[in-house]
Amino acid sequence: MLVGTPIGNLDDLTPRAAAALATAEIIACEDTRRTGRLLTHLGLAAPKLLVANDHTEPDVAHEVVERIAAGQRVVVVTDAGMPGISDPGEALVRAVVDAGFAVEIVPGPSALDTALVISGLPAGRFCFEGFLPRKGSARRARLAAIAGEERTVVVYEAPHRLQRTVADLHDVCGGDRRVAIVRELTKVHEEHWRGSLAEARTMVDERTPRGEYVLVVDGAEPPAAADDGTLRAAFAAERAAGHSTRDAVDTVAERFGVPRRRVYELAIQAYTGTDV
Repeated sequence: MLVGTPIGNLDDLTPRAAAALATAEIIACEDTRRTGRLLTHLGLAAPKLLVANDHTEPDVAHEVVERIAAGQRVVVVTDAGMPGISDPGEALVRAVVDAGFAVEIVPGPSALDTALVISGLPAGRFCFEGFLPRKGSARRARLAAIAGEERTVVVYEAPHRLQRTVADLHDVCGGDRRVAIVRELTKVHEEHWRGSLAEARTMVDERTPRGEYVLVVDGAEPPAAADDGTLRAAFAAERAAGHSTRDAVDTVAERFGVPRRRVYELAIQAYTGTDV
């Protein structure tokens, strides 16, 4: 059984979640200390706890399946929120389902939807990026995708990486794009900030970020019909930013919704000065 746990305020735990924890014979958790504090808050004695974190989850999944097969009641929680949402849980669910057992779920709080609805940005259509890759081509590709994404985008970030991520979003999305930055949701020091990415860059540079953050970024405007001059300029900007020809072509084609071949031919013209 998957059980959602509070993202900050322990009083947000639902009665059904408390009952599930009270009757669990095994609890697979991300951190035994965090889960132990939650059980203490509920006045419950801790059953056997299995550590299922990013490193141990694949191995723990086998034990969870074995214990379910033996008739034991296994509950899966993470430190905060819903298991599987930027937290361990996915491999456990897959292993249990593949073994032919049913998976129950007790819904609970989630920083994703909590931040989205409080942001004031469109919530009818959105995408969730979780934590961005920390460096390299994977990070550049995700940032480029966010820049062209027309839906509202939700991103998680740690305090020590907040300034860099806001700066990167500013650079790829432009300073006018709206953003909401929320921290410490449901906790004593909960805070909401709303403005443009240009304003956000100044704001985060002027303070020492603390706590866990969620960034909600407004979607991009639908691309206007692009003429050849616009595509050439966009390609040149991508190359000037250090991207390879292939990556620049892919980015521009996706951003403007045009065939990759068209951008590639314009790129060849730029290099040779002739029509293809």
